[in-house]
Amino acid sequence: MHVPDGFIDAPVSIAAGAVAVAGVAVALRGARRELDDRTAPLAGLTAAFVFAAQMLNFPVASGTSGHLLGGALAAILVGPFTGVLCVSVVLLMQALLFADGGLTALGVNITVMGLVTVIVGYGTFRLLLGVLPKSRASVAGSAFAAAVLSVPASAVAFTLLYAVGGTADVSIAKVATAMVGVHVLIGIGEALITAVTVSSVLAVRPDLVHGARGLIKPLELRTAKPQAGGPAEPSRA
Repeated sequence: MHVPDGFIDAPVSIAAGAVAVAGVAVALRGARRELDDRTAPLAGLTAAFVFAAQMLNFPVASGTSGHLLGGALAAILVGPFTGVLCVSVVLLMQALLFADGGLTALGVNITVMGLVTVIVGYGTFRLLLGVLPKSRASVAGSAFAAAVLSVPASAVAFTLLYAVGGTADVSIAKVATAMVGVHVLIGIGEALITAVTVSSVLAVRPDLVHGARGLIKPLELRTAKPQAGGPAEPSRA
């Protein structure tokens, strides 16, 4: 999915870069409402997890491979605005350190893999939670569906950009068939990873899952009440 330099022409790359800059600017403002001393460390861990997961490819079909995009996962865990920032930082670091995606195509990659996956993924997640019972199973199922849809949506967004400014000598029909078809399969793999990760965090600290905040009560530790006539607790000054 990482777009290299020169694959999309300059005008479309510049336009996508402007969209990416605007999206990141909005995300910076919105992230102030999502982050606090408790959730900021989770945002760093989420970015690190997405970075590591994107470096690992898994086979899909016909010799192709895919990797986690992470937009839906990041948005569900730390919020949509912070999720955009997490994915954008990951894409920037990959372009600078590993030449994974071109620097001139960074705006295209952030738009396609950051903005689109977060908007589609988190929107789907919240829509499903609005009609499903408030339970851990519903959160996990909604996270699965969000990731499944976010990945082919990203492929469709890339296909549209290619239709306008693609420079390769490949027909738009072939690009659309290859990109959307393969990324539906990749989306299933990402959905499994997303659902398992969200469920794991829910099992330990449901209060840290931004998308489920206020829906699921954290586990309570109950202690037995002292019996009548038992020793009184020492008073504290």
